[in-house]
Amino acid sequence: MDYLRLVLSCLVPLHGCLAAGSAPELLLSGKLSEYGVIVPFSADSRGRFLSHVVSGDAAVGIGQAACPSAPRPSRRRVPRSPLDESPRLRGAGGRLLYFNVTVFGKELHLRLRPNRRLVPPGAVAEWQEDFEVLFREPLRQRCLFTGDISGMPGATVAISNCDGLAGLIRTDSNEFFIEPLERGQQETEEHGRAHVVYRRSAIRQDSTEPRHDLRPEVPGVRVGDLPNSLELMTERLGDAERKRRHAKKDDYNIEVLLAVDDSVVRFHGKEHVQNYVLTLMNIVDEIYHDESLGVHINIVLVRMIMVGYRQSVSLIERGNPSRSLEQVCRWAHSQQRSDPEHAEYHDHAVFLTRQDFGPAGYAPVTGMCHPLRSCTLNHEDGFSSAFVVAHETGHVLGMEHDGQGNRCADETSMGSIMAPLVQAAFHRYHWSRCSKQELNRYIHSYDCLLDDPFEHQWPTLPELPGINYSMDEQCRFDFGVGYKTCTAFRTFDPCKQLWCSHPDNPYFCKTKKGPPLDGTECSPGKWCFKGHCIWKTSEQPYSQDGSWSSWSKFGSCSRTCGGGVRSRSRSCDNPPPAYGGRHCPGATYEYQVCNAEECPGPYQDFRAQQCSKRNSYYTHQNSKHAWLPYEHHDDAQKCELICQSEGTGDVVFMNQVVHDGTRCSYRDPYSVCVRGECVHVGCDKEVGSLKQDDKCGVCGGDNSHCRTVKGTLAKTPKQPAVKNQATGNFILNAKGKEAKSQVFIEMGLEWEYTVERGKESLKTSGPLHEAISVLVIPQEEETRSSLMYRYIIHEDLLPMIGNNNVLLEEMDSYEWALKSWSQCSKACGGGIQYTKYGCRRKSDNRMVHRNFCDNSKKPKPIRRRCNLQECSQPA
Repeated sequence: MDYLRLVLSCLVPLHGCLAAGSAPELLLSGKLSEYGVIVPFSADSRGRFLSHVVSGDAAVGIGQAACPSAPRPSRRRVPRSPLDESPRLRGAGGRLLYFNVTVFGKELHLRLRPNRRLVPPGAVAEWQEDFEVLFREPLRQRCLFTGDISGMPGATVAISNCDGLAGLIRTDSNEFFIEPLERGQQETEEHGRAHVVYRRSAIRQDSTEPRHDLRPEVPGVRVGDLPNSLELMTERLGDAERKRRHAKKDDYNIEVLLAVDDSVVRFHGKEHVQNYVLTLMNIVDEIYHDESLGVHINIVLVRMIMVGYRQSVSLIERGNPSRSLEQVCRWAHSQQRSDPEHAEYHDHAVFLTRQDFGPAGYAPVTGMCHPLRSCTLNHEDGFSSAFVVAHETGHVLGMEHDGQGNRCADETSMGSIMAPLVQAAFHRYHWSRCSKQELNRYIHSYDCLLDDPFEHQWPTLPELPGINYSMDEQCRFDFGVGYKTCTAFRTFDPCKQLWCSHPDNPYFCKTKKGPPLDGTECSPGKWCFKGHCIWKTSEQPYSQDGSWSSWSKFGSCSRTCGGGVRSRSRSCDNPPPAYGGRHCPGATYEYQVCNAEECPGPYQDFRAQQCSKRNSYYTHQNSKHAWLPYEHHDDAQKCELICQSEGTGDVVFMNQVVHDGTRCSYRDPYSVCVRGECVHVGCDKEVGSLKQDDKCGVCGGDNSHCRTVKGTLAKTPKQPAVKNQATGNFILNAKGKEAKSQVFIEMGLEWEYTVERGKESLKTSGPLHEAISVLVIPQEEETRSSLMYRYIIHEDLLPMIGNNNVLLEEMDSYEWALKSWSQCSKACGGGIQYTKYGCRRKSDNRMVHRNFCDNSKKPKPIRRRCNLQECSQPA
């Protein structure tokens, strides 16, 4: 493809920029004002290192802290007890899991136990699309934990290890969030996996207008961001030390339907969203166990629904919270099970979205147990959203805002959960005395909270039939007396098919093309299960981890030219996860760019085509429009089809995603949308590649073949105009149109035209798909002006112009430079740290991606000792 990169300017020459891909560290540095990158590890009860593996059952096995399935209780109320290591606790099957985490130089020894009261038996996760159920699966809870910190009274932890460590760590003086730097890296943890820890106060807020608060009756300020605009008082209300509340006589269980809309699913990814929202609700559950509430309330997830795209956009009306809440509540009511004894019957619905409906949250007051009013609408914005969900659910339970209709205004600056402007800086959060009183006023009237979802008499799993019958006996049943297992050849897995033969003709083997019965012994210590020979386990004999099938063939290309996408898939059914087994790690779909050659004829913008097709039939405000493409500023919505009226400028969401193969952004010529999600593509047309064009369009180039062309037209123009040479259509300042500053999309590119104090400039990052003509309209006045132009082009494409107009584009050079020192390996008693090097561009001393530097020239790390002070207690 011939590339021409162009930057035009009137009077002031402008230089083009090359946008680099964002590494996770860069994304974090843009979101957080302060954070630490650490490598946690599994430890024993005394904090001694065991392994860097921290995810799932592998960490459980290493730490000797099994996570058995929840036992069926024998009474209605199941009290919580403080975390301890007593023989009584261990005897009850509550062995602990230990991790060591270094938080800003301080090493913490986490002691965790499974939270068996968040997900009951029979809970399901359900995926919906186009208003129908795609599939359902059991909702698993094997990686959710709560606990404390060794040697730190009053500290609490609510964390998951489904995919690394993620959740809330609450010390005696502060609160931190932890999450893995990159998701889906469980298989490489044995070498150490990077995690990020940060204080909530370190999260930078968006520069958008603050969201209004939660109540229809009371306007306020955004709650989801938990701002720190009011000074927090240093004194605590009530007890000086807040601790985890012991169980009271009565427990209340809020059985929750958790609805996760498509915007949240796409932001976190289909492979990770369940683990994320379970971690979020684990934090909500911990908030409701705070001592200050005075009532023992459990958050129990009985059903989770991942809502499809069309349903999601139909429920949320942008900028209209009351209408959105009404529609969400009616939808939740339509999902209710008709039988109150059904395991999925819910008392309360929590709806999570990233669509902008206005506030951080919205909820009816005293709506708990009401069929249409027991619901909340919440803007999901990270783990801090747990406080929004807790706040909104507080309204439904009957709690008012502190200081509005009650006498608790003095507690709002101390971080009370129900403050109109939520001040919960995590280590300050508490339920105010008014919240406690208001809850006690209503709680006894909420009869739906009295049943215990863990009490259902769940049917016991049937005994595996093959336990009582050997393979020889099954051969006799299938083929008659004398038949036994075939020994003429040995199959790779004897559980794939049952082969039998008769002693009279042992080399003639027969099969009915079916596997042996589940539970049949296949080798010492193993039995058959779903066609596979697996180890017997005493803890959960029927569990089977999932395994991938082989990849399918690639499907057809989504476009015949211009760059489409084709995909192939695999299924987690070889075997499928069963009876609590783990799901397959990795992605279900794999994508490939296809038919990348340009389409014949003038360039056609694929997104623009999808908008213009609606010109003949799509009406907006009772009239038809000429629709132009519009790119949303939010990365999560890049793959939604959004169009702008050419006549009125109105921006309209078309309630569908763009076709597969549509470019995600006009600023990225390669990455494409697939199934409503942006898939990163490098300049080599490979999915996931990090290769980038240099300034003149050479993939992976170093600008050595780039030339800059510049010049000046000393004419008397009035204003510039730009025309597409291939079509003859003006894309800027056509005759009769007013010249005004604007950002517009034409010829598959985003252009920025500015008019300011007599100067006009037009710029685009390119590359141009078609040649353009830049025209000037002469003026009659004697005032003289000039037009200066500058563009970058490959040397092979240089036009026949004078050499005085051609500049050698300076070739950037790069070098390895000291970036920082690694974190000290020990908090005290003498540790080791190493130099960390980054790649620096010499021309401006800016740090860039490491791929720009020669890895063979990277300096060897230098080590030094650190934290030499003595430890105050034995390590």
